[in-house]
Amino acid sequence: MSQNQPADSSISASGGDILPAILAAQSDPRALEDLYRSAREAKTTHAYTLAIETAYRETPDNLLFAAWHYRLQSVATEEPSARHANWRLAIPLSVALALIFWLLSDPGLILARHVPYLAEIWAPITALALIAFLIFTARQGYNRAGLIGIGLIGVTAYALVMALRAVSTTQSQYLTMIGLHLPLLAAVAVGLAVLGWGSSARNRFAFLNKSIETIGTAGVAVIAGGIFVGLTYGVFQAISVEIPDVFVRLLIAGGAGLIPVLAVASVYDPTLNASEQDFRRGFGRILTILMRALLPLTLLVLVIYICFIPFNFTQPFNNRNVLIVYNVLLFAIIGLLIGVTPVSRDDVPSRYVAWLRGGIIALAALVTLVGLYALAAIIYRTTQDHLTMNRLVVLGWNIINIAILALLLFRQLRANKTAWVDALQSTFRFGTALYAVWGLLLVLALPWLY
Repeated sequence: MSQNQPADSSISASGGDILPAILAAQSDPRALEDLYRSAREAKTTHAYTLAIETAYRETPDNLLFAAWHYRLQSVATEEPSARHANWRLAIPLSVALALIFWLLSDPGLILARHVPYLAEIWAPITALALIAFLIFTARQGYNRAGLIGIGLIGVTAYALVMALRAVSTTQSQYLTMIGLHLPLLAAVAVGLAVLGWGSSARNRFAFLNKSIETIGTAGVAVIAGGIFVGLTYGVFQAISVEIPDVFVRLLIAGGAGLIPVLAVASVYDPTLNASEQDFRRGFGRILTILMRALLPLTLLVLVIYICFIPFNFTQPFNNRNVLIVYNVLLFAIIGLLIGVTPVSRDDVPSRYVAWLRGGIIALAALVTLVGLYALAAIIYRTTQDHLTMNRLVVLGWNIINIAILALLLFRQLRANKTAWVDALQSTFRFGTALYAVWGLLLVLALPWLY
């Protein structure tokens, strides 16, 4: 096989797509080398490695696959140590973002209803900084990133203008809604800038996985920063020195602005595809272990809670706060399911695969029941009154989360032992599209509906 043959297109997607080409070349060393070189050029060596491992397990007597198995093992141990974060770009961007946050935290910069501008636009500004870091470090995708950045700025400006023009009875509600949904759209913008809309399920899931690791890393930094700010304030208070407000804002708002780009730079390598990132060590590995440890505990709590529902059946129908808790639970469980899902089948020891898959299915089934229960309560409350802005938003998110969980269960029941991870990842790929579309529709349409 020569490099002009269609091997290149095979390796641009997931490991399953390249596997047939590798199996067909099981006695052709040059063909396997050509496939590997093409994978390196396309930055999909992770997909090639997964396919080689699958081929090696299926044909353990094949000496060519065995040689590649040991060769790629040595490459995998060498590559992570060679990674260098682009601090030359990350640090200036972080300082610039910190200064922007500090300036926008001025008490005089109020949008409406005592809501500061910073509370509404921190996420789009952060997303633009992250896109700049990721794209300029990767040195590709400039046109796509530029268009997405312009689109994000346009949507943000539209939301702010519509918030200012909203009638007084719904203005505060719309401000709350854009405060919740602009961060979602900002995150979608970062993902689209890096991956593109047509990214594979494996790539998109890997990006989601790394996003969770980044959020965890940023959370640790926030805790450390909070301790530092508290100690600083306490030390000066002890000697009766009042810190000027401008410096307090610099410590709090400016400190918050320092974190996002540095967190991304510390865990994500923009020069590699999302599926090529290192998932086997570091803080992300700790988070994965913690989430998988939470899986059986969450199942236990849910089983106990569902047993108590018949004795308090009318609570979500009459109590709005209980209904809010149920819908927050749906988002939390979706996040937990993403966190416990492996990037590849090889990430989970074979003796634990059945337990992990069974736990995921059981959790999705139980939460689907709770979601349907909450959906019934929302519909009941709407029929008793009218469809308010809050109810429309909650109703839509409830239906979307239930649809994702139902699709997950359907695909898991159909998937075999070798395809269950791919089925999970394809479900989350579809879910991210639903999240993006619904979030955008809410920001654009709510001012015209109410």
